[in-house]
Amino acid sequence: MGAVVGTLTMQTKQRRRPSRDKIDDELEMTMVCHRPEGLEQLEAQTNFTKRELQILYRGFKNECPSGVVDEETFKHIYAQFFPHGDASTYAHYLFNAFDTTNNGSIKFEEFVMGLSTLLRGTMREKLEWTFHLYDINNDGYINREEMTEIVRAIYDMMGKYTYPALKGDVPKQHVDAFFQKMDKNKAGVVTLEEFIVACQEDEMMMRSMQLFENVM
Repeated sequence: MGAVVGTLTMQTKQRRRPSRDKIDDELEMTMVCHRPEGLEQLEAQTNFTKRELQILYRGFKNECPSGVVDEETFKHIYAQFFPHGDASTYAHYLFNAFDTTNNGSIKFEEFVMGLSTLLRGTMREKLEWTFHLYDINNDGYINREEMTEIVRAIYDMMGKYTYPALKGDVPKQHVDAFFQKMDKNKAGVVTLEEFIVACQEDEMMMRSMQLFENVM
């Protein structure tokens, strides 16, 4: 996820204007189609300061002048950080995780709420967010098909830098290991609580989850 943040803030830092922040922010918010909630409200709802929210908003608006980002724009931004692979499938799943209203676009509020969880949330909050990312069909469980799709998407995104190199049975091996550790009752699906408990108890699994978080 740091990749997306980097794109949205890089040009902002280069164009930062001295003083008049409050006036500038108010003018900027009137120039877009979607006007976000007041920064004070977002500050109360997230783990960001008002100043950090101002910087994030400017970067967001720079990339998305309409005030919302659609899936194709999101994929384009994300793909810039994985030039040696195909990030489109993983970006699709990531987009859906941020699009909490399921309307095909991400508003600034949705973006910073998700970002706040990923960067500064508690460990449980981060694991809950990751679980919902992996739960592709939103039925409250992670099944083998969903986990296979996620693993393949990550390998595709990393491209030639993937290690070990992707072979026919590599995704299956990852999925088998995942379910062996997490599917305690052998039901063929992983629940949220199973996911959280297994991650918290298993240091290696936690490192794996942190690796996945880095590509978010």
